[in-house]
Amino acid sequence: QVQLVESGGGLVQAGGSLRLSCTASERTVSLYALAWFRQAPGKEREFVAAISWSGGNTDYTDSVKGRFTISRDNAKNTVYLQMNSLNPEDTAVYYCAAKSGGMRRGGSEYRYWGQGTQVTVSS
Repeated sequence: QVQLVESGGGLVQAGGSLRLSCTASERTVSLYALAWFRQAPGKEREFVAAISWSGGNTDYTDSVKGRFTISRDNAKNTVYLQMNSLNPEDTAVYYCAAKSGGMRRGGSEYRYWGQGTQVTVSS
């Protein structure tokens, strides 16, 4: 059973930056695709970014392209989400997720989930 623990959330002003981290309990996650999702109050969970097991392929939702960067360090069983130029619309609980096989945008395809970390962007 893979456990994922996110960290790095917080309160930031519009235009600021945050880096989220998600560390897995098992080294097998190095063979998994990893992704970040977010859920704002009153809204459905949405895909943010994903990265292949090797780190060679990434995918982003349009609203974060050019502002967010997903990366991973398999030696540390950790995936990161560098978030720049944050705006209030980025306010949400951010979750990391892991799945075997390739990257996907559908949350239902991810087997393992973290507990989430709150990101709040003030205007």
